[in-house]
Amino acid sequence: MQNQKHYSGLTDAQVLESRKKYGVNILTPPEKETVWDKIKEACTHWIVLSLLAILIGTIVAAFFLQGSMGNIIWVMPAIVLASTLLIAIVGFFGGFEDPLFKILITAFVLESKNEKTFQSLNEVNDDTLVKVIRNNNVCQIPRKDVVVDDIVILETGEEVPADCELKESLNLVVNESSLTGELQCNKTTDSRHSEANATYPSNHIMKGTTIVEGYCVAKVLKVGDATECGKVFEAAQVDEGDPTPLSEELDGLADWITKASYVIAGLIVVGRLLRYFIGGEADFSNSEGWIHFVSYFLSTIMIAVTLIVVAVPEGLPMSVTLSLAFSMRKLMKENTLPRTMHACETMGATSVICTDKTGTLTQNQMQVAEMKVEGLDEKSIAEMIALNSTANLDFAEANHIKAVGNPTEGAVLLWLHKQNVNYLTIREQVQIVDRLPFSTENKYMATIVDSPDFGRRLYVKGAPEILLALAKADQKTCDVYESLLTEYQNKAYRTLGFAYADLKVEDDVFKDGKLNCENLIFVGVAAISDPIRAEVPDAIKDCMNAGIQVKIVTGDTIGTAKEIGRQIGLVEETDSDEVMMAGNEFAGLSDEEASQKVNKLKVLWRARPKDKERLVKLLKDKHHVVAVTGDGTNDAPALNVADVGLSMGDGTAMAKEASDMTILDNSLRTISNAVMWGRSLYENIQRFLLFQLTVNVSACFIVLVGAFIGTKSPLTVTQMLWVNLIMDTFAAIALASLPPTRKVMEQKPRARKASILDKSMKVNILGIGGLFFLIQLVLLIIFENTDITSVSDFGHLRTLWGNGLGLSAYEGTLFFTVFVMTHFWYLFDARAYKTGRSAFHFKGCQGFIVIAAVIFLGQIAMVYVPGFNEMFNCVPLSMADFWIIVGLSSLVMWIGELKRVVKTSKQ
Repeated sequence: MQNQKHYSGLTDAQVLESRKKYGVNILTPPEKETVWDKIKEACTHWIVLSLLAILIGTIVAAFFLQGSMGNIIWVMPAIVLASTLLIAIVGFFGGFEDPLFKILITAFVLESKNEKTFQSLNEVNDDTLVKVIRNNNVCQIPRKDVVVDDIVILETGEEVPADCELKESLNLVVNESSLTGELQCNKTTDSRHSEANATYPSNHIMKGTTIVEGYCVAKVLKVGDATECGKVFEAAQVDEGDPTPLSEELDGLADWITKASYVIAGLIVVGRLLRYFIGGEADFSNSEGWIHFVSYFLSTIMIAVTLIVVAVPEGLPMSVTLSLAFSMRKLMKENTLPRTMHACETMGATSVICTDKTGTLTQNQMQVAEMKVEGLDEKSIAEMIALNSTANLDFAEANHIKAVGNPTEGAVLLWLHKQNVNYLTIREQVQIVDRLPFSTENKYMATIVDSPDFGRRLYVKGAPEILLALAKADQKTCDVYESLLTEYQNKAYRTLGFAYADLKVEDDVFKDGKLNCENLIFVGVAAISDPIRAEVPDAIKDCMNAGIQVKIVTGDTIGTAKEIGRQIGLVEETDSDEVMMAGNEFAGLSDEEASQKVNKLKVLWRARPKDKERLVKLLKDKHHVVAVTGDGTNDAPALNVADVGLSMGDGTAMAKEASDMTILDNSLRTISNAVMWGRSLYENIQRFLLFQLTVNVSACFIVLVGAFIGTKSPLTVTQMLWVNLIMDTFAAIALASLPPTRKVMEQKPRARKASILDKSMKVNILGIGGLFFLIQLVLLIIFENTDITSVSDFGHLRTLWGNGLGLSAYEGTLFFTVFVMTHFWYLFDARAYKTGRSAFHFKGCQGFIVIAAVIFLGQIAMVYVPGFNEMFNCVPLSMADFWIIVGLSSLVMWIGELKRVVKTSKQ
């Protein structure tokens, strides 16, 4: 390095003053959620609070009714307590989102993991030594001790410790991919060679970027949080637990269901009390009458509270959690690592994907797309590439050979390797005499060698237009190559020209840092690109067919961005200029102007981190559900503000920390697969709600009507708890694990504000739930006015009418069994909803079969097992009656199956 100036650097006193004024060179850690915060969040969830209130009510009622009903009355509060604890535990370990297996992990381990994750972002490199000038002396200090106004000295391979302004530079090339996606940015102190459209000024180098080539002396401008890297990190820190489209929908739905259940419970209390007084049972002339009334009133409260337990969807968080956990586990086997479970579902609602270019659409490795060299034999070409280069190849991974050093030079070495030529062997056999390094001023690199085969020779590579001029090529040659260069540039290729000259030993071709050679011969051009990943065009097509907009946000030039968009099938020849916009142009628009353009926008080029973040926010303001892909520090703000952030497997730690999901293979195809899983699990939750709310409608209304037409509830407390178990826990498990289907990718994304209860669900819930209610109402009226001792008695109701004295034990068991089996068969019908398949399609649904068997056998136990049937107020039915009920109730499923067959035949 040639020192043109003398730097004395800061004194110790100035260092302390600067640190006091501008702070330290460390990123401020975000505040993490504590264990106590998790406990408060879990215990103050509205479902937990509702269950706690119900629990207190059931305990009070059980205490007063124990004398008349026995210890069986304590079953109710025990079940409510178990439900409360289970929901609270799920909430504590997952905020009602994270997977159930996290229950096995202690909160302290979680806190430790969070802390270690942050340390991996900020502290692992804080102690790396940096060369600075202080007290008129070059010394090394930890990176965290760098302060504003320090003079730092940086060389090839070193990371820039803070935002700096160049004071001196020589052939300086910086890898800004962590901030802009640019692998190579030429930096210089010479304003004549500054790039006008550069994301960051050509005389500035930013914290977190890496020196690819050259040397520099720079003055520190900003440290820590004030740096561009710090601003990106700060923007990446958002409040945890932001509501998702699903959570917003479910919270509103659950709140409505809860309020409705309270109204119905209140009406039940009113109805039973009216029945008590109007029916002539009220007798307050003695103490026994008062005791009877208190007992009746408390049992009424117990029935009302039980109905609330049945209606309140305490199984809803569990259903969501089970569905998400199942999807999460499957996605982890398919190169997807969800960090939060809500990301699995949110992917299904995605209507826009904002993707970066490098590493997601492209392979993130420069490669030679075309090589056109004429006038040299293969051995000369091999020497020209191997010797006139400072790059190397890393063979540590046999299946993934990587370039080390300048990416463009590495691409040419990779091409040579694919020709089965070992560049290292050539370097060992040929002596390098002298070299003129690449500079932004010359725009070429030249090396003089003594070759055993060709003697002394000069090899030159660099900007083709410069080499053509130096070689003094004839007009015809210039026209041919200029046409070729135009073709390459239209394809967004980088171009590298090659030339050579045979020299005599006494020839001196390097003068004053420039090339001076009269017999230079131009021999060809290499077109270099970062090729797109093979699966990307098909994945883009899948996303577009699924109604998902794809937008490229990149730090590249317009030419490169447009060509990549064309290659993947996103940008079409007929597209107007509105589909592409520069980052600085986008930044200059008002929010209103930008909002009008974001829907049509397909490519945002030369974009800065704030541009990408703003784009995501504007899309969300237009009610889009936005997924963002990224692998660099620059992507972190957008990743975190998105509805779901998708970091790449080889991305930076900051990108992964800011994301909700990591795509291990960097493939857009894997992202498309995650959308399929998200849409499928959303439909699973819809199936659970379809089943649960249908049961709610029939159960709530039959108990409500029963309160007005009879003194005895048609469903007892324990029977309603069994119904609740079927409806919530068992149904959640059965319907949460149904496998996905690619058919969902033929649908358009659901609207962000769309109700999870679509029109067909509402028709089914009210129609089928109402039908079940009418069937049960007819049965209840019959049982209240006749004395049924077997199913065969329904054949002569006229002779039995008027002989009823309310529900007998046998009639109550018949009613309960009809209720359960009707809904049992409807569970099969609900699982086939929106699948386009038969209710008997059980491939991949072994869990559903097991749950169905448990429900069926459980009902048999309640009717026939001594002691068990007493607990549930049942008596044994005749086997003929039981199987007649099973057969007739199955019509629910067969009618649904017939409807699906007819619908399929019409399509």
